[in-house]
Amino acid sequence: MKKLADALAEITLGLHASLHVGRLKDTAGIAPEMVSLVMRSNCGKALAIARTCHDILGGNGISDEYHIIRHMENHEAVNNYEGTHDIHVLILGRAITGMPAFGGSPRRLFLFNERTSCSSI
Repeated sequence: MKKLADALAEITLGLHASLHVGRLKDTAGIAPEMVSLVMRSNCGKALAIARTCHDILGGNGISDEYHIIRHMENHEAVNNYEGTHDIHVLILGRAITGMPAFGGSPRRLFLFNERTSCSSI
């Protein structure tokens, strides 16, 4: 039960973060790096939750009768083939340090502004 409650909490937090960033993007205009921050977090959580649910189901977790294996494969594909986690790490690293991962001139980026009530990173 704890694993299911934790999964529900993480899903709910991810949905609220996505909704909040979407609304900020519509009204305040946010830096693309903020989208990367939420996207990286949500993709990582989705994969971890799929793995947890797979563990909960045990041997049934690999059966097509239960859809968790399909979700887990989809999240693994996004993580591995699209490079979601690693690409967003590079984007966030540049925003934090001001140094690009693949050359170019360093610059300081602002993930947040006064309207989002956070300071620059």
